[in-house]
Amino acid sequence: MSIRWGVSPIAWCNDDMTELGADTTLDMLLTDVKDIGFDGVELGNKFPRDAPTLKPIMAGYGLDIVGGWYSANLLTRDAAAEIAAMERHMTLLEAMGSSVFILAETSNAVHCDRWGSRLDTHPVLAAADWARFGERLDTVAAHVNDRGMRFAYHHHLGTVVETNEELQRFFDATGDHVGLVLDTGHAVYGGIDPIAVARARPERVNHVHCKDVRTAKYDQFLADGTSFLNGVVGGMFTTPGDGDYDYPAFMRALADIDYTGWIVIEAEQDPAVANPRDYSQLGLDTLKRLAAEAELVL
Repeated sequence: MSIRWGVSPIAWCNDDMTELGADTTLDMLLTDVKDIGFDGVELGNKFPRDAPTLKPIMAGYGLDIVGGWYSANLLTRDAAAEIAAMERHMTLLEAMGSSVFILAETSNAVHCDRWGSRLDTHPVLAAADWARFGERLDTVAAHVNDRGMRFAYHHHLGTVVETNEELQRFFDATGDHVGLVLDTGHAVYGGIDPIAVARARPERVNHVHCKDVRTAKYDQFLADGTSFLNGVVGGMFTTPGDGDYDYPAFMRALADIDYTGWIVIEAEQDPAVANPRDYSQLGLDTLKRLAAEAELVL
């Protein structure tokens, strides 16, 4: 697999705040995705979750299903129970020919609490609990990989893998077969350098999410005690090419590690404020240009 370009539907329809983009239909979303020039799209709340219904829809637009977020509860149940719980999601992805399985631990996550959480507070896993969490991730990831998909753990604000220290604990607690979604936006706001991660742990980078950051907005939201979701609505994220992150350097880093796989634009914004078609087009055009300049394999 060389580089393929995908997009998250979150720019059109937000899964955590379904009022954002509520009037957007699946046809409207997929028409935009196709016309912009993406190869595929991740799952979202507008998508049917049975393959016989979804397959002809996607074929009609000539688009692939990249994968889709799975909320894990490995802090509260063992690996066997998690594998059983995720079977329906995995079977759908297999039927759709998806190559990546995205998982995040959400049993104690706070990022979906719009009014009762703060950007400066997230759940912290006790040092003694990392070994068990890692063992369970090892088992789940091996199962996913054995089924022919890339396992990709999503570090995320408001979860137990948010900061650079927690990401290093994640690496130390798991084997190299436990891949990572390297998400530029969540990395920067979590104090993680995406380029350093790519260079230090290239074997872990199984999937890439590209969102740009507006650091001045984030700093103000952080100081004000704003929640993650209200930060999203307030514009702390944007599409590549419209924010502060050094994407030329990031594309060069991906080229240096010979990354192959999906690069997904995931610009979490309010679609009523940031037209998803316009912003996603800007993101794709920007990253394609920078990838070509970096001689990233296309």
